Parts: sequence; C-alpha cells; structure tokens
Amino acid sequence: MVKQLRAARTRQALVLAAAEVFAADGYALASLPAICRRAGVSTGALHFHFPSKDALAIEVESAARRSVEQLVADRRPSAPSALHLLVTVTREVLAEVAVDVVVRAGFKLSVDPSRKNGAGFGCWWRAWVCEELLRAQRAGELADGVSPDRVAAVIVAATVGFEVLGAQDRDRIPPRHVEQFWSLVLPQLAAHGHQFAGVALSDS
Repeated sequence: MVKQLRAARTRQALVLAAAEVFAADGYALASLPAICRRAGVSTGALHFHFPSKDALAIEVESAARRSVEQLVADRRPSAPSALHLLVTVTREVLAEVAVDVVVRAGFKLSVDPSRKNGAGFGCWWRAWVCEELLRAQRAGELADGVSPDRVAAVIVAATVGFEVLGAQDRDRIPPRHVEQFWSLVLPQLAAHGHQFAGVALSDS
C-alpha cells in the first residue's frame, strides 16, 4: 500500500513537472532530464511510469482533458441552455489556463507542430464545442444558417489564440477579452428570441 501511494505521488509529480516544462519550453525543447530534476525523481523512476516523452505528453493532455471534463460536469446541471454552458465553460477554461499549468500545457501540446501524435486534447475540445453547438441547434437556440461545425472552428481558434497570447504573460487573458469575444459572436449566433440564452455579458 505504501509503495502504491509512493508510486502514485511520483507519477503525479512527473505529470506536473512535465506540464510545467512543456508549457514553458514546448514539446521539442522539453528534455526528460529537466522534467526529472523538476519532479525530484531519477530518470529510472520516470521510465518506470512513462516509456517516452511522447507518453508523458499524452498523459499531460489526458490530465488536462479530465480537468475540463470535470468543469463541464460541474456546470452542466445549472446551465439553462447549451449556449449558456458553452459560454460559461469557455470563460472558465480560459481562467484555468491562467492558473492551471496542466490545462495550459494541454492546449499548448495540442497545437505543437513538433508532435507527431499530438492534438488529442485539442481534438476533444473541438468535438465538445461542436457537440454543444449541435445541442443548441436542436433546441432552436441558433440562428438559421449557422453552421455548428464552422462556429466550433472559430471558438476553438479563439480559445487557442487566447492561450498563445497569454503564453508569456498570464495577465494577457483578462476576463474582459473573453467577454468582448462573446459579445461579438453571440448576436450573430443566437436565434431571435434566444439572444444570449440567459448569458450575462459584460459591457466592458
């Protein structure tokens, strides 16, 4: 039991350390020795849990996905509409990017061109956004002619863009920027009578 607990802590430390290195340096420049030093473990311990840097990156993306999935699960019961949930989750995910290095690294890894097996988290995020837009369409929340797939591409691009802008400065993703994005997009997106779907937008 003690060995299992120690192993779980070592694995968690490695994932956190890897997220910090990936977020700071990118996948190509991240080195396993640097990750080991940051985690305070030996290279042998790292290879016991992860056979390669790619396996470690996949686990970081998986951890980021689990965090966002939990956020979605927490917010879904109180969301009055699909559009409301989409806006709320987008806001909170970008807030998490600023404070949670695992989520931040997940987004960065998902668009890193140096990864051959990347985009797992990014593909999931795009699929989730598209699914919520389809749910909004079925509920009559979207304006006629709005393509969920095309709008999903815009929202995902904006999300990743905010992360890139804030890569060196976490204060560069202030909430007002996210509000301004939605204040521009929602009037074009929402059907008449469903405008903002209960979503409160800032005037700032």
